[in-house]
Amino acid sequence: MLTRRDCIKSAAAAAASMTCPFQLIHGQETTLITRAIPSSGETLPIIGLGGAGSFGRLARSGDIDTLREVMRTLLANGGTAFDTAEAYGPSEIIAGQLAQELAIEEQLFWSTKVNSAKPEWGPSYPEVTQQQIQDSFDRIGKSPIDLMQIHNLGDIKTQFPMIRQLKDEGRARYIGITYDTPDRNDELIQAMHEETLDFIGIDYAVDNPAAAETILPLAQDRGIAVIIYQPFGRTRLWSRVAGHQVPEWAQEFDANSWAQFFLKYVIAHPAVTVVTPATTKPANLIDNLAGGTGRLPDSSMLRRMEDFVTALPSSG
Repeated sequence: MLTRRDCIKSAAAAAASMTCPFQLIHGQETTLITRAIPSSGETLPIIGLGGAGSFGRLARSGDIDTLREVMRTLLANGGTAFDTAEAYGPSEIIAGQLAQELAIEEQLFWSTKVNSAKPEWGPSYPEVTQQQIQDSFDRIGKSPIDLMQIHNLGDIKTQFPMIRQLKDEGRARYIGITYDTPDRNDELIQAMHEETLDFIGIDYAVDNPAAAETILPLAQDRGIAVIIYQPFGRTRLWSRVAGHQVPEWAQEFDANSWAQFFLKYVIAHPAVTVVTPATTKPANLIDNLAGGTGRLPDSSMLRRMEDFVTALPSSG
């Protein structure tokens, strides 16, 4: 059974091209699962790339060559969605620079966000939001931007009319709202009812399944696409499974590594449109992309996955 470390080692020989990643993982060629954006019917490959976390940290370090290869690997192997934000520091700047250098900005499904002017996500200032929007256009070099969102619920009263205007003017194809703090569920639910949203962005993982109770069913009912940001719980799940093998029964849904195990749990929910885990390693990205292929767990298997992870001793 391949582990994430095995994938990294095996990928070294293929690093020059990486044009057929799933041959490495499954022993046969296959394609990424796609999901439709409810408001348009446009389909997206289910696995993308996030610009926060490790990607953002490497962007701050200035290691552009590594990030260039990661972005190249995403598109070479069937992914298109790249998610970033003003709040991710130099992540959007570097990614935009690399996308234009590689001439792939039009091939990417580019998701970005505006945040409130104050660190505590308090009231925003229209001129600051407007500058953030313009900065994103300048960095990415693409118009329209595929998806413009309000970061962590931000200042919806001020900012949502501004991003709605972008869509009305044809400068943003889709608009939405993100959040990653469960204590604000009521605010997200209210926005989902009151605003016309194309997307929401949330956290959801095998050890954090609460969104399946209310948020994901509501997204289905309202016809809202869903981006999942932290299918690995940042590094929480990696710490939890350290030293443990992927259970053999995970092969019943084609999960051959922990990354695939975690990702298949998330994308098994039909409301999930795309998942954007961050990584700085092409081999890890290929492993992630393989999680978006093959069979998915059914409802009974999802419970088994939850129980298995819950029963593992906590690293803390």
